[in-house]
Amino acid sequence: MPLFGSKRSPSPPPVAPARKNTLFSRHRSVSPVRDRRHSSSTHHTTSTSRTSGMFSRSSNDPSISAATHSLRQAEAAERDADRALFVAKNAVREAREHVHRLEREAAEEARLAKIKQSEAKALGKKGRALGRKF
Repeated sequence: MPLFGSKRSPSPPPVAPARKNTLFSRHRSVSPVRDRRHSSSTHHTTSTSRTSGMFSRSSNDPSISAATHSLRQAEAAERDADRALFVAKNAVREAREHVHRLEREAAEEARLAKIKQSEAKALGKKGRALGRKF
């Protein structure tokens, strides 16, 4: 048994009617009807206020304009840096592929040079054996 509670069972909250959003309708926050205990102690407004003043989009404040301009410049610089990073990564990848091709070509040339060297050595042995039969 609660010390300060009432013995009444809580009633379900009332359901607000659904509104259609049409071209001419206003966008307001619809709050459910509150019971009298809360409405007398709490002031609640249902209309929304529109913000206007020094921070609105149509402001001509030079410091806001300067900040907007510097933000746009920073965004452009970031896009340029991303592009440069992409180009640099592609250049590195192509350079590595070129080095790997050169290594494979050098290995193949070394293999062919060894074959040529062993054939030349064999021919040299045959050439030394010429003319010794007499």
